[in-house]
Amino acid sequence: MSKCVLIVDDEEDVRAITQMGLEMAAGWTVLTASSGQEALVVAASNQPDVILLDMMMPDMDGRATLQQLKANPITQHIPVILVTAKVQPSEEQSIALLGIAAVFAKPFRPLKLADEISSVLSSIAKT
Repeated sequence: MSKCVLIVDDEEDVRAITQMGLEMAAGWTVLTASSGQEALVVAASNQPDVILLDMMMPDMDGRATLQQLKANPITQHIPVILVTAKVQPSEEQSIALLGIAAVFAKPFRPLKLADEISSVLSSIAKT
């Protein structure tokens, strides 16, 4: 089944590579946002199946974006996968409390990403 994924990352290269990987490997519809603020608008208007959210962004970081997504009744049901290069063991518990679906570490393999996302979404569906 085709999915719609929102990629939120301030780095254009990361968005492009991730988008290409998901489109090539799975034929999914991919939306992109370069900031947390843009992500809030795109998520509310498009209702993606899942959001890949970068933790480290200027202005509005991943944590602040996630809090806004969860506070909005229109977007609070959308599963969010945090994507980060820096997850310290001390942060893992506080991240887990944010109500996210998973954490993916950068760098990731773009052509394997669709399978990893599908696995996360199917485990959510079972709960």
